[in-house]
Amino acid sequence: MNIDLSGKTALVTGSTQGIGLAIAEQLARSGARVAVNGRTPARVDEAVAKLGDFDVLGVAADVSTEEGTADLLRALPAVDILVNNLGIFGAVPPLEITDEQWRTYFDVNVLASVRLIRSYLPGMTERGWGRAIQIASDSAIVTPAEMIHYGVSKTALLAVSRGFAKEAAGTGVTVNSVIAGPTHTAGVEDFVYQLVDKSLPWDEAQREFMIKHRPQSLIQRLIEPEEIANMVAYLASPLASATTGGALRVDGGYVDSILP
Repeated sequence: MNIDLSGKTALVTGSTQGIGLAIAEQLARSGARVAVNGRTPARVDEAVAKLGDFDVLGVAADVSTEEGTADLLRALPAVDILVNNLGIFGAVPPLEITDEQWRTYFDVNVLASVRLIRSYLPGMTERGWGRAIQIASDSAIVTPAEMIHYGVSKTALLAVSRGFAKEAAGTGVTVNSVIAGPTHTAGVEDFVYQLVDKSLPWDEAQREFMIKHRPQSLIQRLIEPEEIANMVAYLASPLASATTGGALRVDGGYVDSILP
């Protein structure tokens, strides 16, 4: 299939590393002009440099806050493709998750996406074309005992996508979620070492993590960020014009159900 995003402008939040950076690169490879976003100018500049000669620009703004979102909207008032990738996660014993942690996870993982969809969707619908894609997680469906607050925030993100897809009905704009399974990023490496012996080499640590903590995975390995990016590029393209309100899985078969 030929994915051609020429003439489209895309924003990928939290895209200075990991899954977000992989998505930004894949969208740029497909011809889009891509805005790379992170909280600090130094990290954003570093990510833009990694993307080389692609048509990219950097926008440093903390979109988990109203002020930061306003800064971003001034720099980038309209986009054709919005990828809400920004997210935080971490292991905390269930009974020790504080009210403040619950609020923080909601602000970063849910409200930041809502705010940007609310800001960009009217322009998309007016132009008759657009894509809003939220990066969710297998934890949205299989709530992990070691980070309930994270799982709940990702469950909410599925509902956010479905609801805004209804708002965009019949306009040529699609809104979807991508359910990402356990993925190999620097942050996940840190997370893995919270749960397994820190003295183990990475290959052994990953194997032990998958066996003990993610045994449902059918590919029996961590997913690479580029594999998530491939799904996002498809959903962002005209080829996915009949896919909206959905939760598309790139989970390595981790979620043991047929739908979603």
